[in-house]
Amino acid sequence: MRAWTSVAVLTVALSGGAQADPLGEPPHPSSRAASEPGAVQLASVGVEKSLRPALRPSATGQGEPAVQSGDSNQRFQNWIGAFKDRARSQGISETVLEQAFDGVTYDADIIKRDRNQSEFTKTIWDYLDSAASETRIANGKASLAQHGRTLDAIEQRYGVEKEVVVAVWGLESAYGTYRGKTDIIRALATLSFDARRSQFFEQQLIAALKILQNGDTTPRKMTGSWAGAMGHTQFIPTSYLDYAVDFTGDGKRDIWSDDPTDALASTAAYLARFGWETGKPWGVEVRLPKGFDYRLADRKIERLPSDWARLGVVSMAGQPVADHGAASVLLPAGGKGAAFLIFRNFSVIERYNAADAYVIGVGHLSDRIKGGPAIQAAWPRDDRALTLKERKEMQERLTARGFDTQGVDGRIGPLTISAVRAFQVASGLTPDGYASLGLLNRLR
Repeated sequence: MRAWTSVAVLTVALSGGAQADPLGEPPHPSSRAASEPGAVQLASVGVEKSLRPALRPSATGQGEPAVQSGDSNQRFQNWIGAFKDRARSQGISETVLEQAFDGVTYDADIIKRDRNQSEFTKTIWDYLDSAASETRIANGKASLAQHGRTLDAIEQRYGVEKEVVVAVWGLESAYGTYRGKTDIIRALATLSFDARRSQFFEQQLIAALKILQNGDTTPRKMTGSWAGAMGHTQFIPTSYLDYAVDFTGDGKRDIWSDDPTDALASTAAYLARFGWETGKPWGVEVRLPKGFDYRLADRKIERLPSDWARLGVVSMAGQPVADHGAASVLLPAGGKGAAFLIFRNFSVIERYNAADAYVIGVGHLSDRIKGGPAIQAAWPRDDRALTLKERKEMQERLTARGFDTQGVDGRIGPLTISAVRAFQVASGLTPDGYASLGLLNRLR
């Protein structure tokens, strides 16, 4: 989700991907989890952890944690007292406040994890190796079979293909096995108290209290990731309030239950709300002709696939791609990796999580669950992802040479990609916009 229009939190930045910070979450709460009655029975090939690259909000300050790990907790409790006044002014009842904050203490480990996000980086191919692994594909097919009637009903109501819903489930929480056990109120209160992004997280904390006030769950059952994402498909509280649905008809929008029905329906409702086009692809892998003008690989340049075919951009079978609508060429690993024609549904998945790798992961996993082929092009596996320090150095060197990245933050987003492409054109290099180690060495 761009700049936090997204449903979830946690971050993963991938080499050459969207403007997201890198956060590789270990097997932890990253969506809905399933267990006991009604839980997903995973295929015997094994269980994979959640894979959630998600945008985190823009920093609102650069201060140190408000409480160091050795501090007493008193300042945090004082903050809670002041926060309760703000919550009351927004309609939160005294009963909900007392129940929600009963026994809640500062969690220094959450701040530590938040601070350590930006150094974790994966290449697009490493990410997709896990996102669409044989294990995850097999478990997706098993989940689809187990919940087939429910998913058919969800697809019929919202027009979002069941395989796409299952793929989101698979990446967010490994089909419910890693929903997260962190107390959401404690996590959001800690992150709100912290100086760095307090405004965003306080907004989420107020939303979480509204969820409790609505009676959808109870404080200690409201669990999820350390960053505040909840349930099988990792909704943040504000997105939950806006888009979650009660598909079971029991009067609660229960995305925390072992029964994933409400969570899966909420995901479909979210995608439908942002314009999902039924029966159309997210993207199609394509071949580029020799001599292709890589400056055309730009999200702003859209043409019908039949028009792209006249330029030599065709399916991997050598045929023109069907005219599913306007499409642009995406090169997630530059000119040395796979190429895709991407359609409107790519942008819809992007509303869930704006990292290109995540969108491709959901789309490709859904295709594989349907029985489609693996990505056929080879990736530049001898390459490696740039570290945060290297990404900042690249931005500094580009800007110093007159190719302004308009900031040095270590995020390889559209502005940096444009600067890279301009430098490549000026240097006689293939202008694919790919921020590689080779390019950095050239700048050095």
